[in-house]
Amino acid sequence: MNPQEQLERWMTQYQNLIYSICYRLTGDYFDSEDLTQDAFLSAYRHLKEFDGQNEKAWLCRIATNKCIDYLKRAGRRSVPTEELFFSSLPDRRSSPEKETLESEIRKQLYDCCNQLAPPYCQVALDYYYYEMDINEIAEKTGKNKKTLQTQIYRAKGMLKKKMRKEDLCHG
Repeated sequence: MNPQEQLERWMTQYQNLIYSICYRLTGDYFDSEDLTQDAFLSAYRHLKEFDGQNEKAWLCRIATNKCIDYLKRAGRRSVPTEELFFSSLPDRRSSPEKETLESEIRKQLYDCCNQLAPPYCQVALDYYYYEMDINEIAEKTGKNKKTLQTQIYRAKGMLKKKMRKEDLCHG
């Protein structure tokens, strides 16, 4: 398997796990998305150093280190230790509190997307809320992929501002 195929397989298999680790450690939807991407890119760059054993643990370690570095750079007061990291790994069991929190976060995301001006509203809903990929959105809308990538990038910046304002108001 060539390195690019390996990366694609990892992303398909572990993307949700790596994202949930990043989200648990940072508490920020968008930063977690960026850190997830950084973790996979780092794994790709260091593929030659990987011994081929326990890829899941290796990818989790990379993601954890990316988050810890991010939190240190951000000047946050509480930097998670390895012990805290393992205690914060996603619990596969569902709880009413977890479901309620996820539902509230999704509602907030949906509301913020709907507040954006066209064409950012629809592209943000498709990409962030409905979790469609660029190819699916391009097929649905008939728009050029590069145009959509630009719109998603801009919508992300607008959503960050809106969601942080919401956190300030409700937090």
